[in-house]
Amino acid sequence: MTSKIERRLKIKKGIRAKISGSAARPRMTVFRSNKQIYVQLINDDMEKGAVTLASASSLGMTEKVAKKEQAAKVGEIIAKKAIEAGITEVVFDRNGYLYHGRIKELADAARKGGLKF
Repeated sequence: MTSKIERRLKIKKGIRAKISGSAARPRMTVFRSNKQIYVQLINDDMEKGAVTLASASSLGMTEKVAKKEQAAKVGEIIAKKAIEAGITEVVFDRNGYLYHGRIKELADAARKGGLKF
């Protein structure tokens, strides 16, 4: 019997075998903990190794809001940072999580902010 974490890591491995980020289209990866949500834009070019181009998280947020709203704000922040860095297109890496709830809210907010994926 596999645990939830083992199941997610198995799904993640399959996803990462199919997608990777480049300088033109970095990989937008999401990590979701019980209380916070984190997102990074990563360039996976092999000669330099993986380089984080931009990141955002819900750690610094002071106001109390629902987790879905928190995820949407993080999506808006990462979209703004990406556009400032000259990035308009990304490859979305849901990191083994279901495309539902907070992950979906973050992705929709990033799309609304101007990112294409």
